[in-house]
Amino acid sequence: MKKSKLLVFLIIAAGIAAFFVFDLRQYFSLDYFKAQRAVIDAYVASKPLQAGLIFFAIYVAVTGLSLPGAAIMTLVGGAVFGLLWGTVLVSFAASIGATLAFLASRFLLRDWVQGKFGDKLKPINDGVAKEGAFYLFALRLVPAFPFFVINLVMGLTTIKTATYYWVSQIGMLAGTIVYVYAGTQLGEFKIGAGLIFAFVLLGLFPLVAKKVLDALKARKVYAKWTRPARYDRNVVVIGAGSAGLVTAYIAAAVKAKVTLVEKHKMGGDCLNTGCVPSKALIRAAKLLSHVKRSKEFGIRQASADFDFAEVMERVQRVVQDVEPHDSVARYSSLGVDCVQGEATIVSPWEVKVKTAGGDKTYTTRNIVIAAGARPFIPPIPGLAEANPLTSDNVWNLRKLPKRLVVLGGGPIGSELTQCFARFGAQVTQVEMLPRILIREDPEVSDLVMKRFQAEGINVLVNHKAKQVLVENGEKVMIVEHNGVDKRIVFDEILCAVGRVANLKGYGLEALGIPAQRVVEVNEYLETIYPNIFACGDVAGPYQFTHTAAHMAWYCAVNALFGNLKKFKVDYSVVPWATFTDPEVARVGLNETEAKEKNIPHEVYTYGIDDLDRAIADGEAHGLVKVITSPGSDKILGCTIAGEHAGDLLVEYVAAMKHGFGLNKILGTIHTYPTLGEANKYAAGVWKKAQTTEQQLRFAEAFNEWRRGNGGVGAVAGAALGMLGQGRRATPLAEHH
Repeated sequence: MKKSKLLVFLIIAAGIAAFFVFDLRQYFSLDYFKAQRAVIDAYVASKPLQAGLIFFAIYVAVTGLSLPGAAIMTLVGGAVFGLLWGTVLVSFAASIGATLAFLASRFLLRDWVQGKFGDKLKPINDGVAKEGAFYLFALRLVPAFPFFVINLVMGLTTIKTATYYWVSQIGMLAGTIVYVYAGTQLGEFKIGAGLIFAFVLLGLFPLVAKKVLDALKARKVYAKWTRPARYDRNVVVIGAGSAGLVTAYIAAAVKAKVTLVEKHKMGGDCLNTGCVPSKALIRAAKLLSHVKRSKEFGIRQASADFDFAEVMERVQRVVQDVEPHDSVARYSSLGVDCVQGEATIVSPWEVKVKTAGGDKTYTTRNIVIAAGARPFIPPIPGLAEANPLTSDNVWNLRKLPKRLVVLGGGPIGSELTQCFARFGAQVTQVEMLPRILIREDPEVSDLVMKRFQAEGINVLVNHKAKQVLVENGEKVMIVEHNGVDKRIVFDEILCAVGRVANLKGYGLEALGIPAQRVVEVNEYLETIYPNIFACGDVAGPYQFTHTAAHMAWYCAVNALFGNLKKFKVDYSVVPWATFTDPEVARVGLNETEAKEKNIPHEVYTYGIDDLDRAIADGEAHGLVKVITSPGSDKILGCTIAGEHAGDLLVEYVAAMKHGFGLNKILGTIHTYPTLGEANKYAAGVWKKAQTTEQQLRFAEAFNEWRRGNGGVGAVAGAALGMLGQGRRATPLAEHH
């Protein structure tokens, strides 16, 4: 550390130490002020200028050193100097002291923090450079953190000192006036209307200030737009996938006038190209897998004659059977105005829709963007020219590819890999990461990969796709593994490496709505325009049908009733499932994440190979793995791998959502014989782990005594041993 920095550090440390060592805090209390009130008033009356300067200097020192006492001094300032001069003294002293603390933090720590964490802090630095004054003003007006924390943290950023000072001066002024006024009333030391009014102001000020701040922010973003005199709609929803449908449904249910615009098919990806067709295909593939396993069930011989085209036609019939749930007819009957066309937002309150019959512009109080996402095609040389299959167009296949490469080891890639292999395709799955299903725990990924390999799938992990070629009429993919290139010949390639939000063509750029990977929204799912919302895959952070529907509720309610009450979207309990065989389902933390985030936890695992129903069904494989808080049955997360894992997970989702733990799951009757008993047995693993050797010795001694084979002394000794060792002396669970 440089000498100058060391000197500043020592001065600050000495000041803080003196405050506590000499117990100076006793002088910063209303009791002390009340006791000394007469002396203080006499001094102020005789030497007002000197008294004001002393008060000012002490206030600057207290705030500059980030010591407790500023709030009391503000009240005292009002009581002693009155509203006008108290406000002047406190306002300038607070701003100067805050700036000194800001400068000290910047001088001592900013270079080190920026040097070590500069890359991670770049988004914050960019935000501060762009709108730092506004963010600081918001924190000063409605402090999300104590002011001394704001002083120290802002010193680590790139905001200019002059900006920091004047924003602090203005931003703290309103709050200072309220506190000083409260001080003028406290100075009377009696309960009166003025004192009650002061405390009401203190309570209401943050709420009122936030409303004012929201209004100022809204005025800023709406400044260049002309608001319509009236509106055709309460809500216009763009996109009729899961998010859009639920938003429109809720709006119509509360009698709002809502228009739902879809340029393709009602139901979006889930109905037409995602959840519904994939599960229909998985069901057919699983039937074939059971036929191939017939000898396991005592059936000497079984075979299945199928036509892949007929299987795919059945998939389309399933889609058609589900389609009425999401149809124009149904939603029209609910009161939704369904329009097929391309929507463009032309102002914060106007949406132009291009339809076959011409263009029409709707004025609306609120807009919800639910435009969904599409498969991502990575920029691998030659891949686009090979016309890759994706989760969007694979359903057009009617001929089973003999040799299929699946690029991607995530949920979509893994589900389709197993499906096509079970229909008889020679499938090679290519994943650049060390394992498939990388978001799951290693043993879960390994469980699925071993099943894939047993079914004849060539799983290539740690293989990076480099190029796609056509040689002698054959398609070839070049992959790299440990620095060595390999060649994979294929007939079709299925690209399943993720999905990207649909951001183009909706007018986001013209309105300046930030949208890089997804549409940026706040905790209320609002964009920079408080009346324009986004939900579902287009907004993230989860790209699941059920989370899209979950987000849609918040969009609909905040759009229609946000002026009265707004709700922050809740992602605390988000489940998901991958429908491979075995299925993998998860909610909350898994062990890998808990370790990476250094979250204290314990792990309890029950092997489904022990479960009676699983054995009877020939599905005796998999596990239930529960993560809990140490010494508690509180569930932090659960992963289930096995038959019907997605269904079994619901019990843990309910437990986490509604706050009951493993002990109550253990105490709940589970029907025998069912797969659901696995959840109870996993809770039993937790319960058994709570038992110590000392507890067992006490139980043994007690039962011996009950049979007349032991004395009271033996029982007492065992009890004392149990108490001395503690309840969890030898827990049988893995502890982190």
